[in-house]
Order: sequence, then C-alpha cells, then structure tokens
Amino acid sequence: MGQTIGIKDMRAFFAIVEEGNISHAAQRLGIAQPALSRQMKHLEENLHVKLFERGSRRIRLTEAGHVLYNRVENILGMVDGTVREITEIGSGTKGTIRIGTITTSGAMILPELIFEFRKIYPDVTFEIWESEGARILELLDNRIIEIAITRTQVDNLNYELLVLPNEPLVMVMNAKNLCGDDETIRLEELKGQPLIIPLRWKSNFIAACKRLDFEPNIICVSDSVVQDLLMVKMNLGMAMIPVSSKKLLTDGDLVYKRIVEPEMTTHTVISWLKNQTMSTACKNFVSLFKKIFIKEAVAL
Repeated sequence: MGQTIGIKDMRAFFAIVEEGNISHAAQRLGIAQPALSRQMKHLEENLHVKLFERGSRRIRLTEAGHVLYNRVENILGMVDGTVREITEIGSGTKGTIRIGTITTSGAMILPELIFEFRKIYPDVTFEIWESEGARILELLDNRIIEIAITRTQVDNLNYELLVLPNEPLVMVMNAKNLCGDDETIRLEELKGQPLIIPLRWKSNFIAACKRLDFEPNIICVSDSVVQDLLMVKMNLGMAMIPVSSKKLLTDGDLVYKRIVEPEMTTHTVISWLKNQTMSTACKNFVSLFKKIFIKEAVAL
C-alpha cells in the first residue's frame, strides 16, 4: 500500500503539535488519549518515519515532523478556507452574480441596486455584460449569465419573469429645435423632423407613423442611449428614449417631451431560466430588486 495521510490524521497531528502534548490534544479532539497515541503510531508506520522525539514531557518534533507540520498547516488552512468559502457562497454572503443587460434598463437599475446590495453583502462581486436584448437572452440560455435585464418580449415557458410597470417613451430634442406642446409632442408633429430611433422600437414606430399617413425621417438607428443624447445635444436630430433615461445626461440643451396620440410605452423585464438552480447570492439580489423596484411581481 502507498504512503498516505488523511485529513483526520492531519488534524490529529496538528492538534498534538499545537497543544504540546497528547493528553491536551486528545481533550481538544474529544477522543481518548490511548486512541490518539495509536493513531500517531500508525501514521508514523504508514509514512515510515518518526515524527516525534520520545521521552520528553512536551512534544518535540523530528526534522520530518517539522516538515509535515509546515505542510499540514498550509493544507488545513486551504481546506478550512475552502469549506468556509463554500458555506459563505451557499449562504449568499460571497460569490459572483452574472448579469446581462441592455443599456437603457441597466443604467437605470443596476447602480442603485448594486450599491444597496453591497451594503448587505459586501463580499459579493458582479460580472455585467451589456448588449442588445436578443444577445442578452442568448447569454442567459447558454448559462453565461444568471439574470437578464431587457425590454424584449420574453416568454414565461422557459423563464421566470419580473416585469416593471410600463413607462412612456419620450422624444428628446435640442432646445434650439423645439416642437410640440410644453410637455408632450404628438406623433404627427414629428413629420419631417430628423429622428434617431432605437432598433428595438423601429418597426413599431414606423408602423405608427404610417397609420398617420407619413413616412418618418429616420437619420439614425441606434440602441446606444448615451450616444443618442449626445447627437441630440449636437442638434443632429430628435431621439426617442424611455423617460427613465433622462437621468443619464442632465443638460440644459436637452428637452424631453412625452409622445402622445398615440402614446408609446415600454417596460423592463428581469428574467432567469426556470430549469436553472439560481445561486443564493442571485436569489438575494432578486429579492432586493423586488423590494426596491416593484411592490408585486407581474406575471406575463
């Protein structure tokens, strides 16, 4: 049989060295002194080496014993640290939460949510992917992320869903090129205006315009809200964004007006796979999301 040493032997050996004698070590380990003495004798026989200098009232290590003690101290530290880490991950106090998000929703939700979450769980870390909705759901399906934040229509057959209330879409325009009323703009008033429209709403927007008998003048299709706002600031055109995105850029040159006749709305969907075991940290994150953003989950 090969020379082996188990965790139980390591803990016994380590206790003897730390306590300085077998009697105290046996009390610490909760076993009888003769049994501990036999265990150490079997360990020495198995390793074919003496670990202790006999004949002294206090345990003294041989050269081999010193080597083993140094190695065992490191090994037990790693074992105990691993057990502690796994336990902490299981309790949700450690671990990494992997999230995929579109720009508009992530920018509005995640900074506040992560800030509040880390007050409670400071050792949990985050990995965040940002892309368009279809790509985010693909990452979720492939289990690269645990949570998806999108404005895409998501089915409830494969996903668990939380849905935020509808929010209006607004048209942001440069203060030098205003149209519409003080706080609203009718869709037909956008006729002839240079427009910047997010891809996810392009087809619905064009269809709504055609029902009013005009073809919209779309100069740019862009899902980058910050970029869209900067283009409006340069007076390149007007951009359609969710009203919550106003927080992304506070600027006196920008004016936001709610689209009416017809009103256009959107909503944010938080989803995760039904058949995937969610980490405890992730469950805690979802619970905090509910507490901060919605009173009651909306099932689709």
